[in-house]
Amino acid sequence: MGTPWTWFPWAHCQESESPGPDLEREKRWAELFDQLDLNKDGRIDILELRAGLAGQGLSRGSLEKIVEAGDTNQDGVLDFEEFTQYLCTHEKQLKLMFRSLDRNNDGQIDAGEIQHSLRSIGVDISLEDATRILLSMDKDGTMTIDWNEWRDYFLFNPLTNMEEVARYWKRSIMLDIGEQLTVPDEFSEEEKKSGYVWRQLMAGAMAGSVSRTGTAPLDRLKVFRQVHGSSAFKGNVLSSFQHMVKEGGLQSLWRGNGINVLKIAPETAIKFTAYEKIKNVMRGSNETRNLRVHERFVAGSLAGAMAQTAIYPMEVLKTRLTLRKTGQYSGISDCAKQILQREGVTAFYKGYIPNLLGIIPYAGIDLAVYETLKFAWLNRNRGLADPGIMVLVGCGAVSSTCGQLASYPLALIRTRMQAQALEKGAPKPSMLALLHNIVTQEGVAGLYRGISPNLLKVIPAVSLSYVVYEYTRIVLGVDIEGRRGRKG
Repeated sequence: MGTPWTWFPWAHCQESESPGPDLEREKRWAELFDQLDLNKDGRIDILELRAGLAGQGLSRGSLEKIVEAGDTNQDGVLDFEEFTQYLCTHEKQLKLMFRSLDRNNDGQIDAGEIQHSLRSIGVDISLEDATRILLSMDKDGTMTIDWNEWRDYFLFNPLTNMEEVARYWKRSIMLDIGEQLTVPDEFSEEEKKSGYVWRQLMAGAMAGSVSRTGTAPLDRLKVFRQVHGSSAFKGNVLSSFQHMVKEGGLQSLWRGNGINVLKIAPETAIKFTAYEKIKNVMRGSNETRNLRVHERFVAGSLAGAMAQTAIYPMEVLKTRLTLRKTGQYSGISDCAKQILQREGVTAFYKGYIPNLLGIIPYAGIDLAVYETLKFAWLNRNRGLADPGIMVLVGCGAVSSTCGQLASYPLALIRTRMQAQALEKGAPKPSMLALLHNIVTQEGVAGLYRGISPNLLKVIPAVSLSYVVYEYTRIVLGVDIEGRRGRKG
């Protein structure tokens, strides 16, 4: 693997008063070049950059931009002269950005200056968030960033202006593990006006569609175990799949997936729109105020409740279609028609109450765990680059799993209530009665029936979401750092 990665005290190239070459700079950069040049052929290619800068959290797109910016002879690699010229030129751009941030010209950037700079370009963050950004760069613990810390942090990030730095800091990814109860992402006014938001939401919807389709068999198994409890599917996952295939063929593993994918778009659009409206109401007359974490939780929970209320009939249809036997329904419209005729309009809101109650523990724990994990990473890795996509993906997977575990009993009761096919006028068991029956007959473990296939689908769902999300954003003109793709 070559020599372990080491940071060097960079020599200054942007304001050297000496007319001769900076020998110290040349020496340091020669040592760095030698470390990155793994095969010792006097050139650095994209694979060597990826290996040498593996700990910096850079995407392949960022590494390609470094090579593209420094490769003056267009041969696809960097020789020593091109490498040092790139570093020197990029330092000059970083120096200009540093000066624009350092409003009082004291040679130090504090949290207030970070907050002011980002707000001036339309990225509204709290002082707490600005402090977190500062902590990720502050290597000496002074609670300020000097030029050396700023330069070392961004030297191998091909960012050329403060808008790109802002996007880098607030980089995020939308993960879909089959539940849409998370608090929506934060976007600046500039991002909303530019159309960036809807491109990102579209990328998230595409990723969710592929992710849900890829894990639909596990989701169907989960629903069966939730509804039938210990009376069916006593074997392992494989034997359960064999049972379903025997009843309806291989395609039966994807029953209910069509409407599960179909409801992503309206739910995402309604939740995001409601979230923005609720935030505006909470801000009151102070339109620029940034919401605190607990306020985001409240706004996100209310927005989730509104979205769930609007699309809830689709949730009931999804459960019925997932559980259907061969030939029971000809399609979505036939299922809806039969429910309406036999059970009435109210059947489309069975399980609505436990579903709403489940939003609170899911969204709250998901947000709290995600913020805690991300902040813990920043505290342990001071002076390193931004957490990077894979760290954020990991945080998202763990936080969503914790949210699911907390809300799972309510989700199970919701699914059982949705699955009840009762004639019009027949008595409907209440949520509490159903809870009592489950605990009495199956014990507390019965409240977590079907949790194993639900946990099994987290890793493949997150992986599929990440891959599809990244490539969809590139196609839509937004790369993984959140910047518009540019040609040439």
